[in-house]
Amino acid sequence: MICFPFIGRVHADNIRSPVWAGRFYPSQRAELELTIDRLTRQAESTQVQIPSHKSLKALILPHAGYIFSGLTAAHASLVLKKNQFSKVILLAADHHVGFSGGVISDVTAYETPLGRIMLHDDASKLRRQSKTFQALPASDRREHSLEVVLPFLQRYLEEFELVPIVLGPCHIGRIAESIDPLLDPNTLLVVSSDLSHYRSYSNAVAMDKETIDMILNLDADKLIKRKNIACGIRPLLVLINLARLHGWQPVLLHYSNSGDTAGDRSKVVGYSAIAFFGGSSMQNNSDSAQPLSHGQGQVLVKLARQTVMERLGRKMADAEADALAVDLTDIDFQVRRGTFVTLHIDGQLRGCIGSLSARESIIDSVKHNAINAAFHDPRFSPLTTEELDTVDFEVSLLSEPQPLEYRDSEDLLSKLRVNVDGVILRKGSNSATYLPQVWKQLPRPEDFLSHLCKKAGLSFNSWKKTPLEILIYQVQYFAEEK
Repeated sequence: MICFPFIGRVHADNIRSPVWAGRFYPSQRAELELTIDRLTRQAESTQVQIPSHKSLKALILPHAGYIFSGLTAAHASLVLKKNQFSKVILLAADHHVGFSGGVISDVTAYETPLGRIMLHDDASKLRRQSKTFQALPASDRREHSLEVVLPFLQRYLEEFELVPIVLGPCHIGRIAESIDPLLDPNTLLVVSSDLSHYRSYSNAVAMDKETIDMILNLDADKLIKRKNIACGIRPLLVLINLARLHGWQPVLLHYSNSGDTAGDRSKVVGYSAIAFFGGSSMQNNSDSAQPLSHGQGQVLVKLARQTVMERLGRKMADAEADALAVDLTDIDFQVRRGTFVTLHIDGQLRGCIGSLSARESIIDSVKHNAINAAFHDPRFSPLTTEELDTVDFEVSLLSEPQPLEYRDSEDLLSKLRVNVDGVILRKGSNSATYLPQVWKQLPRPEDFLSHLCKKAGLSFNSWKKTPLEILIYQVQYFAEEK
């Protein structure tokens, strides 16, 4: 089978040659193909329910030796097919060198026993346009977490170009912001990560289940707080950031650990294959719902603070106010969007008011809702000058709400996406909404809906007993950085 077209004259020193072939996986092409094909046949017996009318956006795959994690990695075959994607962005974690930010190789191609994979132009574009990324030959020479995943992608996709990214300690939001513009229908995002390391079998199974649940619920906050849950924690957090932004739905394809495959059970390593799907009608892809960058989000947070400051008779420093005025000339802020402004003091809610529909520009909407959240939320007294220095602002941008059709209460529970969907609940003149951020306090859909019914002035369990109008939306939100 010919996997790759002729790539012309490429000097050997411009090729990243395989380093771990013969150790993590077979070094001979024929043996490697047979190994992957055998694992693929085993994986095909797994039954997975793929979301209807959605397209694959991202994958999480393990990167241990194939004798240990190969079966789980081979479950990628359940969602990949020949020429499905022309570009793969592969995110992995640094295991060997030690650096901050991201590393993107400046070679022309990666090579495995299955052939060469040309680097996509986006690889050099990221290095040129962002100070976050650099080339680091030492990482090329030693890192295994990219290389080990590639033969599976070659076998299933055959032809594609690569953007290889290795992450050290980094700003997750900025990495996600850099990658997001590169995502399109022809691009697959792949995260290379194993789960817990060197725990007893029973302990690992329990911990890995919790970790997988956090990933499936897109719960980045809980993942950050846990230790030894995944070697690719930063790539995972980047993926979750993007999944929440775009409303992607994760599906577990397979879980195993080394105690299930080829190791003893005293100290095991866990592995998962998770696919992310998106592109449904629930995701608003019109120009009016394009995501803003992290920097643009911070401009809106500053606008919310300035608006409240002025109402309280205080002024922003001249230099900061002038810079903000320039930033607000960005044409993206003239788009009509629904927004919410939320205030917290010491982590406790101090006000939250918003507009669900896109009636006015982002700038005007943020200004109006900042005033309403600070001074007109009926649950709280008006914000005081003394509180201003202790309050934290948060701005949320909403996609256009879409009706959610459901048969009964069980069907409703199954269709709500924890940490992804904001929910509007209506019955007659009664209505209420919770932003997706509320899932952090009410992670069980049953509790989320019950409290939302109470907020709407309905009985606690109305969602179980009577048909309600349910709409969902997604949110991009920005917390104030001080």
